Amino acid sequence: MSKQLTFNQIKENRFKILEQYVPIVARVHGGNHPEFHEVHNVFDTIITKTKKAGAEKPELNKEFSKLREITDNYKVPGDVCESYETVYNMLAELDKAYRV
Repeated sequence: MSKQLTFNQIKENRFKILEQYVPIVARVHGGNHPEFHEVHNVFDTIITKTKKAGAEKPELNKEFSKLREITDNYKVPGDVCESYETVYNMLAELDKAYRV
């Protein structure tokens, strides 16, 4: 049985990668997947709120709910690259850790 990581642990490991990947995936796939631009905007809000909250847990229920709606619960489209899939998997991991 694997140990569930906390939101703050995952945040430390994943935010830097996501900050690099999300704009690139939006640029590369945004034409065929315009919903990813919304993902990009919501992710930017998550980053801003998290940085503003400091060591406290930010209020992100609305943002993760919106991400689940936009991404159909992080369902990866069949015509995208591994980076796109990685972003969705990391966002799903963050969302799950946030709700624990």
